[in-house]
Amino acid sequence: MKALIPVVATWLLALLVPPVAAGAQPGLNSSATAGGPSQESLGRPQGPPVHAVLASPPNVPPPVHRNYPARVIVDLEVREVEKEISEGVRYTFWTFGGTVPGSFIRVRQGDTVEFHLKNHPNSKMPHNIDLHGVVGPGGGAASSFTAPGHESQFTFTALHQGIYVYHCATSPVGMHIANGMYGLMLVEPPEGLPAVDHEYYVMQGDFYTVGKYREKGLQPFDMQKAIDEKPTYVLFNGSEGALVGDRALTAKVGEKIRLFVGNGGPNLVSSFHVIGEIFDKVWFEGGTSYQEHVQTTLIPAGGAIIAEFHTVVPGSFVIVDHSIFRAFNKGALAILRVDGPENKAVYSGKEVDSTYLGDKAGSLQAVSAVAAATEKGTPTLAQQIAAGQALFNGTCSVCHQPTGQGLEGVFPPLAKSDFLMSDLKRAIGILLNGLTGAVTVNGKTFNSVMPPMSQLNDDEIANILSYVRNSWGNQDGAVSSADVAAVRKSTQRPAGAAQ
Repeated sequence: MKALIPVVATWLLALLVPPVAAGAQPGLNSSATAGGPSQESLGRPQGPPVHAVLASPPNVPPPVHRNYPARVIVDLEVREVEKEISEGVRYTFWTFGGTVPGSFIRVRQGDTVEFHLKNHPNSKMPHNIDLHGVVGPGGGAASSFTAPGHESQFTFTALHQGIYVYHCATSPVGMHIANGMYGLMLVEPPEGLPAVDHEYYVMQGDFYTVGKYREKGLQPFDMQKAIDEKPTYVLFNGSEGALVGDRALTAKVGEKIRLFVGNGGPNLVSSFHVIGEIFDKVWFEGGTSYQEHVQTTLIPAGGAIIAEFHTVVPGSFVIVDHSIFRAFNKGALAILRVDGPENKAVYSGKEVDSTYLGDKAGSLQAVSAVAAATEKGTPTLAQQIAAGQALFNGTCSVCHQPTGQGLEGVFPPLAKSDFLMSDLKRAIGILLNGLTGAVTVNGKTFNSVMPPMSQLNDDEIANILSYVRNSWGNQDGAVSSADVAAVRKSTQRPAGAAQ
């Protein structure tokens, strides 16, 4: 009897845990073989060497369109560049190709890749590259350590199809990745991928700055925050503004979209979601198996997925990490704008508006302008009001309304508000610490809850109050960041509250 137990257990396991569903769709898994492919089974390179066409995000190089393996030359340059990470906030990124994420690499399964890694002479650090699609020590890292002003070369065969992360692996590895040194390499199957209308390249990363979220100026890297896994920013394509506004992804109704989505980390797992869409197929973890009808998919640090879906109705579709504070308080938000005729049978509502997009729905150029003015001296009241309006629309207007009228019996008005205008210090304190309970505004009693907004920077609160106290019939002077800092410093908040 004991001898039958393992047999019965195996039989039950086979019934209860079926193999992972994977549609055998040509162009995505038809060449996968048990035990892994070999160079001999894939064929030797043919024809003259081919120079790979690389693309900067969110673009993707064109399909390979070859029915044979070739020798493919990839030239990739490391550049250390200073760019905006958020409006008015600069950061020194370490990059592959000058962008975060790095240049998208596209080759064919069976290709022999001759990889040239160059490190720009102006770089201050040595760098290398670990490509997860390489079978060999360090994924190429052991052969590509490159000092500033030098070039390294190594060769590998792209044995496995799929979408693969690459990143720098020079010590301290986490710091190099956290500064933006990651990207994606697609290894197409021999028969290629099915045609779609659009292919886009999106990559999430977590960033660690000494200053708090949206604190203006040039921000250095904070090693301790990175070790503690407490990012200041969580971003798509290296910047809060990378994929919103004029830089949003675009499509038309009735089109098929393919997203290549990676997660550079270095620490966080992504819960990738497109609000208002359902993925037709997701090739999870970059492999050859897929799930269908997926709402949200996990992408581990150092991992990637391919997602396909089709557009049915027009509108602005918000792309987020559904660990949702990362989207609305750390920056992990992008937009896919779909144009075309409405389909009332599918969806009768209106286009997504600022209630859900927050301050990403409009331009934050005024915020950048006042930040630049602050660095040079004292910003003007007009600049503060313009920046404050942009921030108010994304932070305060849902409850207090864009016109400052509030909601009758629920949220008090800010327009011509005696309560707001009579005590500046109290107004600052309410924004920092919140307010619960009854208040009397213009002779009427309101009993509601104002959550603390202490996560906002001193200059952001100053700009919002400068706008509110000079709008809708209110008239006052500017509120300075020093005014806010003084109240913040004098106020004791409970442990765990944003300081």
